Amino acid sequence: MKGASTVVTVLAVFLTLCLTLLALGLPVGDSLAILFKGGLANKFGLSRTLVNATPLLLAGLGVIVAWRAGMYSIGGEGQFICGGIAGALLFAVMPGAPPLLLLAASVVGGAALAVLVAWLQIRRGVQLVISTILLNFVALQLLEWVSAGPLRDPGGGVPMTKRLPDTQMLLRWDRQIDLHFGVPLAVTIAILVFLFLYRTTYGFSLRFVGQNPVAAEVNRLPVSRIQLGAMALSGALCGLAGGVEYAGMAGQLGASFSQNWGFLAIPVAILGGLHPLGVVVSALAFGMLIAGTDQLARTGGAQSSIVAIIQGVSMLLVIAFAELNRRRQMREGAA
Repeated sequence: MKGASTVVTVLAVFLTLCLTLLALGLPVGDSLAILFKGGLANKFGLSRTLVNATPLLLAGLGVIVAWRAGMYSIGGEGQFICGGIAGALLFAVMPGAPPLLLLAASVVGGAALAVLVAWLQIRRGVQLVISTILLNFVALQLLEWVSAGPLRDPGGGVPMTKRLPDTQMLLRWDRQIDLHFGVPLAVTIAILVFLFLYRTTYGFSLRFVGQNPVAAEVNRLPVSRIQLGAMALSGALCGLAGGVEYAGMAGQLGASFSQNWGFLAIPVAILGGLHPLGVVVSALAFGMLIAGTDQLARTGGAQSSIVAIIQGVSMLLVIAFAELNRRRQMREGAA
């Protein structure tokens, strides 16, 4: 992502935040101070920001890989859920499974759903956007079924899976805060995805297919195979996001496991310029906003839904900037 896009993303989020606070009749200065305290002021706020940013970052990377290949998947939420279910299923079958094995199962769970929808489009002509949207709801129903049925904790009073013991949760360095091993893992994966997309021949081919599949076919690139592989990697990243949330924070599955991380990852990826390093900035920004607005809601200043307003308006601002930039480049080209 170009430096200008990064600056615009940060400024758009901050400007929209201030305008939203004004529109809601809230004191901007005091509200920003509360947001800062809730998201960055101390180790507790910083931990909440990083933990919130982690599933957004991983699922956002999944969105980037798929979209860069021309596979406009809206199925991150379903793949996220399937990743969590796969981890819980492995724990039920192998109660002593280590955390990394649980994450590996989550990767497989998310990738399996993504490969299915890619195969449906490539081989059967089923539109990817439609199938991924619909399968999100299938995954939600599957989550409710497994948590109330085959994976339900028999000793629990509510429909939830058996809780992971502390020894099988992701490593935490400080028991006072939620910061866990999934945070540095997500940043490392973002760097690896960047290197894959922009420093490898296969990554170049993937982006070429996404930009112009007809030209890719003329150049004898295996378009269908590349798109299938991109969807598998995309689903694996979204599934990993679910596994990290399961083994890092939730510890068990229930209907509330789905917090719309997969859906939120789409605007986060767009605000990050569909670039792996840009989405790190975007995910951190919205991780802070979620943590800060939760703090603002606890103080009675506003509802936490403010973050959804900020996301939507910020995305519109960034899209508008991108369109203006595109028209400027066209005018310069014509001249």
